[in-house]
Amino acid sequence: MSTNRVVDPATQTVSPDTVYPGALDHHHAAPALPNGFETQADELITHYPASKRSASLPLLHLWQETFGYISPDGIEWIAAKLELQPINILELVTFYPMFRQHPAGKIQIKVCRTLSCALGGGYALCDYLRQKCHTAEPDAHGLAISPDGKYSVEFVECLAACGTAPVIMINDDFHEDVTQRRADELLLKYTA
Repeated sequence: MSTNRVVDPATQTVSPDTVYPGALDHHHAAPALPNGFETQADELITHYPASKRSASLPLLHLWQETFGYISPDGIEWIAAKLELQPINILELVTFYPMFRQHPAGKIQIKVCRTLSCALGGGYALCDYLRQKCHTAEPDAHGLAISPDGKYSVEFVECLAACGTAPVIMINDDFHEDVTQRRADELLLKYTA
């Protein structure tokens, strides 16, 4: 008779590198936290008195807003702060598409590529934006970044405005019915 017991995954020690090879870069030091960052994190945690684990998403947002993306160091720091295993934070980062695991441009342009936007010219619009922003070819993550780091252009899945395709987001701003002419107007409004 087998005595296999069920183990709570939160108590397991699993390195992010085991699940996501290359997630940890042991060759450089963790980034210095800006003044007030830890105080801000501690304050966010107080909003979740029943379970510190519930502060995982707010801390991930804070990290990304501060550093631009969720680095392996960020995963480790947040896990330690919440007394969790790094895998518990990594699973959130890899599940939610709003979290990025690599640097992007200061002005982030996301072009919807699902059916309505594709039929409405989303692919041509993405090519046009890459050309206008002088980005390099997309990397392995599908992200095209300009040499000066000012712009990044990438495809994303549905932005939930199928009736007004093509749709893009510039940083956190949503734009519908974007033509090349409208894209030119929008780019003039965003400066890094």
